[in-house]
Amino acid sequence: MPANSEPSPSVPDRVRDDLWATLKQDWRYVRDESRPGWRQQFHRTIAELQEFYLTPINRQRLTTARGPERWILIAWWLLRALLLKLTPTRRVVLVVALLCLWFGDVTLRSGDVRVQFDLTPFSTLMLIGVLLLELRDKLLAHDELRAGRAVQQALMPGHGPALADWDVWMYSRPANDVGGDLVDSLELSPGRVGLALCDVAGKALPAALLMAKVQSTLRALATDTRSLGELAARTNDILCRDGLPNRFATLVYLDVREGSRTVRLLNAGHMPPVHVSGSSFHQLPLGNLALGLMPGVAYVEQSVDVIDGDLLVIYSDGLTEALNESGDFFGDERLQPLLAQLSPLSARAAGAHLLAAVDRFIGECRPYDDLSLIILKKR
Repeated sequence: MPANSEPSPSVPDRVRDDLWATLKQDWRYVRDESRPGWRQQFHRTIAELQEFYLTPINRQRLTTARGPERWILIAWWLLRALLLKLTPTRRVVLVVALLCLWFGDVTLRSGDVRVQFDLTPFSTLMLIGVLLLELRDKLLAHDELRAGRAVQQALMPGHGPALADWDVWMYSRPANDVGGDLVDSLELSPGRVGLALCDVAGKALPAALLMAKVQSTLRALATDTRSLGELAARTNDILCRDGLPNRFATLVYLDVREGSRTVRLLNAGHMPPVHVSGSSFHQLPLGNLALGLMPGVAYVEQSVDVIDGDLLVIYSDGLTEALNESGDFFGDERLQPLLAQLSPLSARAAGAHLLAAVDRFIGECRPYDDLSLIILKKR
């Protein structure tokens, strides 16, 4: 054994120490006065459960229910949804466990002999068994999604491209483990870069898979097309041919060159980029149809001239459609005052300024949608 080292604790000791340390940390988390109180967390948890398990008809019915009726309906609908989402075997085990828990003690009589059984331990073991199986499935799925997220991050650029007279910052944050937003850059030739911000309809794994399809298609075609309109048209036809029904993607694609103040761009169904100049700003013209909706669409290339100090801000709808605890959207009315403050900032600082405002707005809420940004500043 190496000098100055101590024997490693046994596995049970490590588990015990980790468990107690975790419980202590959890207790400090619960008592943290900077976080919402337990009542607020309880109501937020109930709201999240309703959003996930209850149907729109159920939620509409709750708007007219009051007092005990409301809580009885919530409890019944949540239990019903839970049972329906389990596998048949687990559903049977859970029903038996609930019945054992309900009846508690059971007494059997045979003549003068009476035997009493306490069913509570059996129901507890069955409930723990179902919980263990469901937790195992969740952890396995989480590991797979985490691996998928690692692949997704590897496919995206680690930093913005280096252009002599342009400051470029790129950012993407998924709402779940994997997302349907794409930010990408590709060197088309020395001193010339293609930038893409794509938002696939939907979230999580289905959107992430289509996002990878869009990225590979754009990269394969970008250096082999004569115009951005042709690039979008060919990408659209491929997605219509190989894509899934009711799945589409919006896209802003930019062609940026060193030594030029003109940015060529293509907008396929996305929110228009914003041109910030000093304390003023304006949205660029609307684009064409989103990719993957119908084949044979003609796309029109745009261009914008920028001067030193100007910024171009391209963002996904996860910015303006960020939701707070009250169900309010961040919206253009909160975004526009921030845009007027960006001119003195670098591209990275401008992006951080927008993200900080969104994070303050949503507070402790989970992100509702993927959020992506590309910010260019002429220098």
